[in-house]
Amino acid sequence: MNEELEKLILKLYTEKHSGKKFVPGKDMVRYAGRVFDQEELLKLVDASLDFWLTEGRFAEEFTEKIADYLDVSNVILTNSGSSSNLIAFSSLTSKKLGSRRLMPGDEVISVAAGFPATVTPIIQNGMVPVFVDVDLKTYNINIDMMKKAISSKTRAVFIAHTLGNPFAIDAVLDICREHDLWLIEDNCDAFGSTYRGKYTGTFGHVASFSFYPAHHITTGEGGAVVTDDEELARIIRSFRDWGRDCYCAGGENNTCGKRFSQQFGTLPYGYDHKYVYSEIGYNLKMTDMQAAIGSAQMDKIDQFCARRRENFAKYQTIFSRYGDYFILPEATPGSNPAWFSYIITVKENQRFNRDDIVKHLNEHLIETRYLFAGNIIRQPLFEGVTYRVAESLENTDYIMNNTFFLGTYPGITCEMMEYMEKVITDFMHRQGC
Repeated sequence: MNEELEKLILKLYTEKHSGKKFVPGKDMVRYAGRVFDQEELLKLVDASLDFWLTEGRFAEEFTEKIADYLDVSNVILTNSGSSSNLIAFSSLTSKKLGSRRLMPGDEVISVAAGFPATVTPIIQNGMVPVFVDVDLKTYNINIDMMKKAISSKTRAVFIAHTLGNPFAIDAVLDICREHDLWLIEDNCDAFGSTYRGKYTGTFGHVASFSFYPAHHITTGEGGAVVTDDEELARIIRSFRDWGRDCYCAGGENNTCGKRFSQQFGTLPYGYDHKYVYSEIGYNLKMTDMQAAIGSAQMDKIDQFCARRRENFAKYQTIFSRYGDYFILPEATPGSNPAWFSYIITVKENQRFNRDDIVKHLNEHLIETRYLFAGNIIRQPLFEGVTYRVAESLENTDYIMNNTFFLGTYPGITCEMMEYMEKVITDFMHRQGC
């Protein structure tokens, strides 16, 4: 890219995207959003000028940065975090896994208090989700209930690190090892979180990531699947790339050296390997323009995560004054969450409920969200779906009725935080608290 074009892009960024001041009571305080500077624009324009469009040099660069950051051997980029969940789970149904493959009717441990995309791949593959309740404060799977939920049909565990707070990984891994279960980590809300000094998304057999604008870094739409298992990595790429058996990168041919000299199924001997399909797959690839943005975002991930932790700590200070009325969130022991948001639950009391404070916040232009689906089995999508509940979902139902969250993303400024503190304090004073 020439120097003149770079100057024009910097000018555009300065005029259109930088220097905006927050006006309390007039500007919305978003719970999430994209945070970027001229570097993302420069890379995006550079990629567009290549006009390669599908995966290319920027996808390779982005992949390498993620792999280096997490210290993993395989990163497969996708077009969304939901697609990452789909192929991460679907890869475990491959015939290439032999007796280890997941089959229709198998049971998979999950939680009902979360995002649908963690659960829907289980159903889409004809398996039975088994729902375990969560602990209040951490909002992650209850380990004692999880142990009791295991049956002779249980084959896998598919759970998320809720809103960036790692689940009790040591305990979950122990259960998986004891019962020979696959572990799929939904790390979409937890990029940059650590457990005992190691990044989440690197503990399970496979993990998913999301780069939607609400997440820790963004490519707009986009995601990734991560694994250190070379066999799984090849299967995952196949599911992502139409189900094809060939693993050549885009624009490459005959990487294996046997393109026209192999036998597959009942196809003619030597059938072109680029058109041999071994899985029932999809096309879920990322474009190079998205990857260019992601590459620039990766250079900022540590500072983004630091800001999320700082904003979480500020909320904790504000709400800790009202501990009689709220259940405050707690990090899982041994973890350092890169908090996706600040999640809080209203205790049962006679002064106000969740809807009262959420209404007050939104009336003052402060965005809130509930914990995604609440209790997913109460959602319309679960009508007619086969599932099993382990014991009860008492806490999940309580969360559905009493929990909400506020943003921690790096775009929340000190001025915004001061405004939110004032709005929250005013509400609590009006309640006589």
